[in-house]
Amino acid sequence: MRGFLASSTGVTCAAALALPLAPPAAAATSSTPPATSPTARSEAHAPGGTQSLRLVPLARDRAPGTAEQGLRRQDVRQFSLVGVVWDSPATELHGRVEVRTRATATGTWSGWQELETHNADHAADPGTPESASGRVRGATAPLWVGESDGVEVRVRASDAPGTARSGPAAAPLPTGLRLELVDPGEAAPPPTNRARSEAEPSVLPARTARTALPARTARPARAARQRAEPHAGARPAITTRRGWGADEKLREKGFVYTRKVKTAFVHHSATGNNYRCSQAPSVIRSIYRYHVNSTGWRDLGYNFLVDKCGNIYEGRAGGVSKPVLGAHTLGFNANSMGIAVLGTYSSKKPSSAALKAIARLTAWKVGLYGMNPRGKTYLKSGGGNLYRKGRKVRLNVISGHRDGFATNCPGKQLYAKLGTARSKAAAYQGR
Repeated sequence: MRGFLASSTGVTCAAALALPLAPPAAAATSSTPPATSPTARSEAHAPGGTQSLRLVPLARDRAPGTAEQGLRRQDVRQFSLVGVVWDSPATELHGRVEVRTRATATGTWSGWQELETHNADHAADPGTPESASGRVRGATAPLWVGESDGVEVRVRASDAPGTARSGPAAAPLPTGLRLELVDPGEAAPPPTNRARSEAEPSVLPARTARTALPARTARPARAARQRAEPHAGARPAITTRRGWGADEKLREKGFVYTRKVKTAFVHHSATGNNYRCSQAPSVIRSIYRYHVNSTGWRDLGYNFLVDKCGNIYEGRAGGVSKPVLGAHTLGFNANSMGIAVLGTYSSKKPSSAALKAIARLTAWKVGLYGMNPRGKTYLKSGGGNLYRKGRKVRLNVISGHRDGFATNCPGKQLYAKLGTARSKAAAYQGR
């Protein structure tokens, strides 16, 4: 997700049915290695954990903030997703972040892969308790690389766009750069208690919408009631947090809600397209850990996720039908929901199955709040690089991330297909 602030280059934009069983682990985020060993692995790492490795200067200038940092090729414990974080979320990383990884199965090294360097456009709104928790860090978008046990990383600074150099060196890099290597772990085992299993299904089955009789055959009073009811599509099948294996001990306790859902913001996760749909739960578990343990959010940022096969997954906890407050579109998280399509769609076209899933999901969810997927609505900005805080902004009910923040997300190819998603969603509502 390569987002950009007003003067920067493009940026990309990635419910538990029961309460968590233990206090959140966010206050003691996983795996910070000893400061005396810049390339040390986390001693606490275990399957389903995170290794956090401090980057070191790669050039002769070894002063803090030097313009080139990274890690030489080294062995590490198994991981599947990688990202880079730094101390302050308010600091931009101007430059290029690249990684090489070694596949566990074959022992072969990949070529250099670039990480989207800004992720600030996916965040809680300014001034909210989540953004002001003191745990939030700056971060790149995460990249899914599959099962790996070796890594090399380099971060090279460049001048911020639109600024003039005061000397020969590029702008310094943010302080506290760390490489985050995430192992998604295994899915949670099924519960042994049958009653609990029935209360916490792995998949919420599709539910047929109520269909009204044509007005000419319905009784007059009933027809009037039907015309007054808002349109709502059928609920699609949704894999719950239990279904994709969320560790509910990671996130903060409790849930935070907004008033309603007036807009659906579509994103791409920018985690790359090199995943099989059978791996989607592992990708989501990795993004979840990265959002909570590495970037310091209270839970997964997106309300829903969609894979390229059209499967829909519950994101942030709190109830799939409820207006759960997410951290997906900085400035416009209130009265909206965020849908992330797993993958990167700057140059690759999204699948028809993914577009159909977006349409079915939005037809149902915004329909619960009386919204027309082909319509417009107003949201009040919480502050961002396109709209000042407090400004009322007219948006499509189904919008792309870039409509609320100056960013490339959800990628050129996915953004171009949102008109199709709006039409399909409206048709699913019977409009």
